Amino acid sequence: MKIKTKDQLRKIHESCQLLAAMFRDIQQEIGEGANLLDLDHWAQEYILRHKAKPAFKGYRDYPATLCTSLNHEVIHGIPRSRKLKKGDLLSVDCGIDLNGYISDMAMTFPIGNITPEEEKLLRVTQESLWAGIRAVKPGGRIKDISSAISRVIEPNGYGIVHDFCGHGVGFSVHEPPEVPNYVRLGPNPRLPVGLVIAIEPMVNMGTAEVTVLDDGWTVVTRDGKKSAHFEHTVAVVEEGYWVLTELVS
Repeated sequence: MKIKTKDQLRKIHESCQLLAAMFRDIQQEIGEGANLLDLDHWAQEYILRHKAKPAFKGYRDYPATLCTSLNHEVIHGIPRSRKLKKGDLLSVDCGIDLNGYISDMAMTFPIGNITPEEEKLLRVTQESLWAGIRAVKPGGRIKDISSAISRVIEPNGYGIVHDFCGHGVGFSVHEPPEVPNYVRLGPNPRLPVGLVIAIEPMVNMGTAEVTVLDDGWTVVTRDGKKSAHFEHTVAVVEEGYWVLTELVS
């Protein structure tokens, strides 16, 4: 684990606030007829204009600023020339490198009217994220977070993605520890003050099983059913938790 000092937390918070502001502003660009490539270009220009860098672009040769995952695409969807349609679910994941400090955030957006079942999927996924966040406290354990997330999701019969999980963040895009969205066997480290983690439930309407497409990045549900993804960057502080990507107005 890479423990951050108070000054480092402040700098990561600045990166997270820029990212949260970007998510606030990009919502005006997301809607029926919007092209995924245009959204990616918009995000890159926004980040560069604020004297920062896209954290994902070039990371392990990832080619874009955003991950744009549509419908049955769970995560890591590469932006392409595809226009959004009514009834789509679009998951957007992005990270910003501001002077060497990394933020990470994701949201799933409904395009026009979606079904009540899809509205419930989005609501439950967000609720599970906040349940995981509220489980963060100094001296607690990773599995406290995992258990809190899964207790929200499982009664609804959804699939919790096992192959991918949350992670440490702040100095690089991915750091230890892993933060699963279900309780699994293995290490269960304590949460020290100064740890920064990305908590990110990935929830499928059907099976938990996923497949990576031939592009080497895009993760899709095996049964073709839709998926949702929400993420915040969270610090462990003496008072409990600090949601760094929660926009301060």
